[in-house]
Amino acid sequence: MFYIFKNAWPLLLGMMLLMAGNGLQGTLLGLRGAIEGFSPTTMSYVMSGYFLGFLGGSYITPHLIRRVGHVRVFAALGSLISAAFILYAAVPDPFVWTLMRVVVGFCFAGVYVVAESWLNDSATNETRGQALSIYIIVQMIGIVAAQIMVNFADVGGYTLFVLMSVLVSVSFMPILLSVTPAPVFHASKRMSLADLYKISPLGCVGIFVLGGVFATLFGMPSVYGTAVGMTVKETTIFVGLIYVGGLIWQYPIGWVSDKVDRRHLVIMLTGFGGVSVFMGMALTQYQLVLYTLAFVAGGIANPLYSLLIAYTNDYLEQDDMAAASGGLIFLNGVGAIGMPLLVGWSMTTFGPNSYFVLLATLFLSITAYALYRTTKRAPTPVDETSAYAAVLPQSSPIAVEVAQEVAIEMAQEED
Repeated sequence: MFYIFKNAWPLLLGMMLLMAGNGLQGTLLGLRGAIEGFSPTTMSYVMSGYFLGFLGGSYITPHLIRRVGHVRVFAALGSLISAAFILYAAVPDPFVWTLMRVVVGFCFAGVYVVAESWLNDSATNETRGQALSIYIIVQMIGIVAAQIMVNFADVGGYTLFVLMSVLVSVSFMPILLSVTPAPVFHASKRMSLADLYKISPLGCVGIFVLGGVFATLFGMPSVYGTAVGMTVKETTIFVGLIYVGGLIWQYPIGWVSDKVDRRHLVIMLTGFGGVSVFMGMALTQYQLVLYTLAFVAGGIANPLYSLLIAYTNDYLEQDDMAAASGGLIFLNGVGAIGMPLLVGWSMTTFGPNSYFVLLATLFLSITAYALYRTTKRAPTPVDETSAYAAVLPQSSPIAVEVAQEVAIEMAQEED
């Protein structure tokens, strides 16, 4: 572990600051939008812009890297993010905010590709697994720390927007001044979505619907908080617990997934999540219930992403896993784009609690489809399944590929 910090500390520090800025952005816009008088429907367009930009950035950034290199792409994208954060405060207009969210989503997709390429290049074969785990933990620390920072100043002022911009600007300094050379970029081969669906219908459908879950959980929670009258402190705790749950539940669920039929685990997790959200929805007047729902929903959603990728890999040759992960990431992004619009419309039309109705419906729709798939395909023997690799939904195909390789190597060593 000392070797990892010695060689990758500039990247890890930079990414923690960067994620703090990004986490601050998502929560602050939801809170500030209410002050500016923007309805949940209006804010849904703003929030969906990030996922649209992220999807585009995931596909365009590799071409930019091949043309001008990692360093220039990294610096250019960082400058755009910093500028966009300042423009949020300077021009509090829904159209401008939506446009800036598209720009920020595009840039962060590129930043993840570059950063994860650097991380992979700076680690050895023996330390890649530890490096990726530390990277995930550092990202979560940054996002959770951002929720604390929201309480540092008035959300109706400019200070927090300036802080976001400063965090992003400073985050690039240790990375760009690092002596670590830029890595050689290798693009993964592609797999058609039709072929991917034939291989794993549950993986494709589950990841697509899960994109809607992520958009609801990570794009709209602060909008929900303001709609039900939460204070700034209560909203930041609510948002923070979503990420804390995702971090804590990731590894226990991963351990279980290597020992049971993964479809049954998907059914149990999503069924528990959907039923819990539906039952808790009637008690949302109690703050503790809201916090518990956030922790449970986040704790299920994040590991479920890794679980569905691992399930899909059960039916793939190792050489095809990278191509498949790219397709799954695309499906997840497409599923995320439209869901904030539906959540915002339903909250405006039917009231704030429709936020939880949609969340529970998404979980249970995965449950229903997974149950259906158990009638169409025999289970893969547990001793023949691929290894579970913990990844985050914002991870690029590079991180997913590295995580899969490390998990497979560890499983082979255990055998």
